[in-house]
Amino acid sequence: METPHELTEQSGQNEMDQLMKSLATMAPVKQGTIIKGRIVQVLPDGVLVDIGGKAEGLVPAVEWGGNHLEEAQPGAEVEVFVLRRESREEETEGMVLLSKRRADYERAWQRILDAHEKGDILTVLVKDRVKGGLVVDLGLEGFVPASQVLIPKGKRLEHLVGRTIKVKILEIERDRRRVLCSNKMALEEDRASRRQQVLETLKEGMTLEGVVRRITDFGAFVDLGGVDGLLHISEMSWGRLNHPSEALRVGQKIQVAVIGYDPSGPRISLSLKPLLPDPWRTAEKDYPINSRVTGVVSRIVPFGAFVRLPTGIEGVIPSNELSEKRGVKAEDILKVGQEVEAKVLQVSPQQRRILLSLRQVAQEQERLELREYLHQQPTPKVTIGDYFPDPKDKRRKESEESAEEEEE
Repeated sequence: METPHELTEQSGQNEMDQLMKSLATMAPVKQGTIIKGRIVQVLPDGVLVDIGGKAEGLVPAVEWGGNHLEEAQPGAEVEVFVLRRESREEETEGMVLLSKRRADYERAWQRILDAHEKGDILTVLVKDRVKGGLVVDLGLEGFVPASQVLIPKGKRLEHLVGRTIKVKILEIERDRRRVLCSNKMALEEDRASRRQQVLETLKEGMTLEGVVRRITDFGAFVDLGGVDGLLHISEMSWGRLNHPSEALRVGQKIQVAVIGYDPSGPRISLSLKPLLPDPWRTAEKDYPINSRVTGVVSRIVPFGAFVRLPTGIEGVIPSNELSEKRGVKAEDILKVGQEVEAKVLQVSPQQRRILLSLRQVAQEQERLELREYLHQQPTPKVTIGDYFPDPKDKRRKESEESAEEEEE
């Protein structure tokens, strides 16, 4: 049976064997490489970093790449670049000099090389406006010529400072630390990529979010993410619009339904109607027959006039319901934009038609005014003399009439 002393010696030997095995398998610290370490202590003149194997390295304050007293936290993991190992004659015997700034620089260059090789699009911060273009932050400085910047309408290069933009790396000259980028090419390729994604998933009946890019007299072009669709003016509302600008504005985000798609074009037709409540479904309830409605004249046509009602739909006033006078034309008594009161004659939701009348409103108004007038007139008093005249009065009246004839 082993004594406690023997057990202690055996335990110590096992720990030593494990330590030696760890040291044997540990990769040596090589100058010019990037390794990971853990911050041990933050000093006024630098940061001590545990780089494994019970070895420590020092990142001098100047090699931190920022304010090490505020940024470095004990216990945090950090990537560092091995500059060199100090000689044994120096005070920091065996200490390894490290640089976080150089590690960040090398990592940034590697990301730039990889992005250039793969043709990736990067999102970067614009640091400054200089002669000929913009300086951007790629982890190190890159340059975007003014000719390669897509400037928003009404803006200048200065307005992009402090903002992020997308760029693609065109050229790299590491010896001169020069990285040339293009914002235009990045946006073009990004739009083409998004366009392809949209076209691959596009189907009739689906709902998409888009941005109104351009408004014309006949409709609006909506950017669906790299590809434009046409929203015709007739598909913007259940009612009639005189111009698309009455319903939309450039830059507005909207939900649209795809009602037509031709992949060979591609031509994409859009509509807002399926996403809006159909006012014709409740037209009979909203506009009962014989009720009066107030609307605005939207169109004048040879056979009458159209009136836009409060729910957006249009009713029609036929020529024979404009006035009691025959041969009256709509343009003689109405004008576009005029507010009118009309009587509902007929509602046909299936045919999407409402017939209105101005003539009957005028007739009803005249009858109402006549009743009011008659109601206001005093009632004449009737006496018995009105029914049985006095004979003396009759002879007196005859005598007066005879005298008048003699005078003549």
